[in-house]
Amino acid sequence: MLSRVASSIYWLNRYIERAENYARFIEVNLNLTLDLPGGTAEQWEPLVATTGDHESFTSRYGKATKETVIHFLSADAANANSILSCLAAARENARSVREIISTDMWEQVNRFHLMVRDAVAHGLSSRNLHAFLAEVKAASHLFLGITDATMSHGEGWHFARLGRLLERADKTSRILDVKYFMLLPNVAEVGTPFDIIQWSALLKSASALEMYYKRFGRISPNGVTAFLILDATFPRAIRYCLIKSEDSLHAISGSEHGAYQNQAEKRLGRLRAELDFADLEECVAGGLHEFVDRFQAHLNHVGEAIFDTFFAPRPIHSTITGAEAQ
Repeated sequence: MLSRVASSIYWLNRYIERAENYARFIEVNLNLTLDLPGGTAEQWEPLVATTGDHESFTSRYGKATKETVIHFLSADAANANSILSCLAAARENARSVREIISTDMWEQVNRFHLMVRDAVAHGLSSRNLHAFLAEVKAASHLFLGITDATMSHGEGWHFARLGRLLERADKTSRILDVKYFMLLPNVAEVGTPFDIIQWSALLKSASALEMYYKRFGRISPNGVTAFLILDATFPRAIRYCLIKSEDSLHAISGSEHGAYQNQAEKRLGRLRAELDFADLEECVAGGLHEFVDRFQAHLNHVGEAIFDTFFAPRPIHSTITGAEAQ
């Protein structure tokens, strides 16, 4: 497979997943701030900080408010990571590999893009925001199902899954960071019903509440954190994403598990192994926010290695001999 084609399929799926997860970021903040006591002002600046776009946002908008943050993350064409921009980039990547992906995939990307574009054009108000976020998540799920059902599960499909799951692992860690930044009125609130409501809202944002209840039964900060970081069976848990990402990477390279042929396999395998043999106390010994920062740095190194291994342009070395050249 050409590196250009592999890169487009990989980024097509990353952008679709990113759009869905930005919808989840906005949703979790809406849910987390819904029950703030005493009319406490909503905290929207931390949401921009957790997405890594704080500098860009501040330079253009200044003070963070509910309206400016929602517009920046969902409808701002100048923000390369907004939902609108992600769908435009996804459609462009899909167009460039039109002959590789299925017709159903192409049509779903187009529908998704048009839905987001039209919603933004008509304006996102408090009245229709929840419906818009739900539509973004549903359209992303539909694209995933269509991809799995209509694309041969060969090299291209594995690049698609690799991009989707690495993006998901990163964004699940950032959803946890949203809770870290949502400061409680005072430390005495920790462990109270108000705190439990916030952790429940966080689980809902990852579509994890029902599966969590089946596993643990009772909401607790440690239980939620362990479930979203270390669970090997839940599709949005970080460890699950790394396990399946490594499966696809080995399928692409043709190497056996436990071995590696390139830096991408080495770095991803090391990161996955760290979670395989870790417990929650080890993961968050220095603090949840610090764990998220370290994890995101390691995941960025994996992404860089994937680019260098599979997508980076390589010089073409001539095989013409001196005699042939004459």
